[in-house]
Amino acid sequence: MLATSTAARSLLRATRFTSSTGRTLAPATAQTALSAIRSFASIEPYADYGKSVFTGRVADEYLKKHGSSGDILSDPSWTKTHADTVAKAVLDWAVDRGANTYCHWFQPMASSGVRHGQTGQVQNMMMKFNRTTNDVEFDFDGKMLIKGETDGSSYPNGGLRATHQAGGYLAIDTSSPIFLRGDTVFIPSAFVSYYGAALDEKTPLLRSNMAISKHAKRLLKHLGLDIGDKDVVSNIGLEQEFFLVPREMYYKRPDLQLAGRTIIGKDAPRGQEMCDHYMAPPSLANPALACMQEIQDECWRLGIPLKTRHREVAPNQYEFAPLYGYNTTQIDQNLMVMQIIEEVSARHGLAALLQEKPFNDVNGSGKHNNWSIATEDGTMMLHPAKINAATGNPASFAVIMSAIIAAVNEHGDLLRMAIASPGNDFRLGACEAPPAIVSTYLGDDMTFYLSHFKDGKGEGEYIPQTKMLDLGTHEVLPFEVPAEDRNRTSPFPYGGARFEFRAVGSSQNPSMVNTVLNTIVAEKFAELADKCDAGADIHDLAREALNENWRVIFNGNNYDPEMQEELTNRGIWRIDSGVEAIARLTDPKSIALFQKMKVLTKEECESRQQILHDHYTGTVEIEAKCLVDMIQQHIIPSVKSAGVGPLSDLQKAVVTLK
Repeated sequence: MLATSTAARSLLRATRFTSSTGRTLAPATAQTALSAIRSFASIEPYADYGKSVFTGRVADEYLKKHGSSGDILSDPSWTKTHADTVAKAVLDWAVDRGANTYCHWFQPMASSGVRHGQTGQVQNMMMKFNRTTNDVEFDFDGKMLIKGETDGSSYPNGGLRATHQAGGYLAIDTSSPIFLRGDTVFIPSAFVSYYGAALDEKTPLLRSNMAISKHAKRLLKHLGLDIGDKDVVSNIGLEQEFFLVPREMYYKRPDLQLAGRTIIGKDAPRGQEMCDHYMAPPSLANPALACMQEIQDECWRLGIPLKTRHREVAPNQYEFAPLYGYNTTQIDQNLMVMQIIEEVSARHGLAALLQEKPFNDVNGSGKHNNWSIATEDGTMMLHPAKINAATGNPASFAVIMSAIIAAVNEHGDLLRMAIASPGNDFRLGACEAPPAIVSTYLGDDMTFYLSHFKDGKGEGEYIPQTKMLDLGTHEVLPFEVPAEDRNRTSPFPYGGARFEFRAVGSSQNPSMVNTVLNTIVAEKFAELADKCDAGADIHDLAREALNENWRVIFNGNNYDPEMQEELTNRGIWRIDSGVEAIARLTDPKSIALFQKMKVLTKEECESRQQILHDHYTGTVEIEAKCLVDMIQQHIIPSVKSAGVGPLSDLQKAVVTLK
């Protein structure tokens, strides 16, 4: 349960208790009576959670009123066969929840740090006037639900559209549920041009989901598991870090308002040097805890399982973490979480800073992307015991890991590209953010196992080791810990049946990150499956892949300059500049990969590179112009007024910046 939840408080206020004498009990007595009435925890105060998302029991209830059931939503073909039925159910649900408006909710490119909510939408009333009677009547059908249209030339498009070729089309994404907030129904949608070119973040991700499912199924079949018509899915969990600062102070900083970070000024006299902030108790003396509670409450109502909250390392830095789920849904929800964080914080006199490095000399903020793959019915492909048991092959896990290791080694440049932004370039390489050298951490036990496997010393099953910690006390009994430690300096560590891509920036839409992860792994799965189709032995292929790509495994300290030099000398991908990293998107190797996996065309790769470079330079230009304004409008007048200070140097600096 959420502490002092809005729902629980409302329930208590609305409850009236009467004694045997007929006297109404006081609130404190009512609380006692409430405790006396039920002896077990009740979910009733939270019964409204999830009611604003059209899925599960909610969808089933309304679809049954129209002769169908929630089962039809599991097959995307409902958009062809039951669109009107679903539209009627959505309309009934919306009206019951107080909504009368809908929009197709999509994700234009290059939105990080500049577009509120990072999404696009045109909101339309679900009503019209009858032309004969002038009576108001509902106006929402299947065609309106599944498709929309907008101007495709007015969003970043990298030359894919022009004003005289402006058509942009929206199609419902059936993998992510419709949800409702306020008076508006949001329909998650893909956004493409008249010719089908992707103009958004979502479409390539959906294509990459197709690629990894297709080729993972092929590989699983060679390993002994045929899942038939079911898919392999990519699951993620996105940890969201951010800062909360007093809003009155925020309004005194033009750089925070316009650029999202401080671009000039003095370091705070107290930072994080005492390590006193991380996971410290949220203070009741300021509004941060109440703000976070309200954010969680609103998210749970939208069906977003924002489970964890805590203080982070830097002063005024915080984190939310949800339960993991299907990647398209998780990304849609993360974008809404960021929007809610910004909006709710204002109601508490706070400003939320989502930029990666808002303050110098303290930790920046990331969005750790916990990535895993599983069959649609729940067999986890990165869980050694489960995948080996499902395939009946004790080496299945080693084979799958060999493909992922090969993908990271060969396409580390694309992983670096996917996280490139000015804010992230300030963050990477210190303070718990990994450097721009793309290696992977596996832990000593798994590294030892895979080393023996690749050298032909055994094909037995990998059984993760555990150890017991005995504190030497009666009160705390010995307890078990896993074999894998936490390497917070690694950009892509393995642990807990998943990989954690730690280098993702806090303000990013993580779609490109997951598109790249899916695509590079799908390619390696395809290569193994192709060779198996031609008669090669799957275990020999895995050993070969491990031997060829072993250099990318590194379990040491990625912050150590000597280790960084060693990794660089190994030939591991290292691209310090975000601008240069973005340029890897149009390298012939990258274009061939995306084309082969049917994720991006050559033209789409070229357009995205242009858009990402424009976004990078545009962000830096905003920062430079903001600095000029601050010098001219604040610093120079103060220097002139005081009669002291480097006036001529400041005036020359303005000319240089311009």
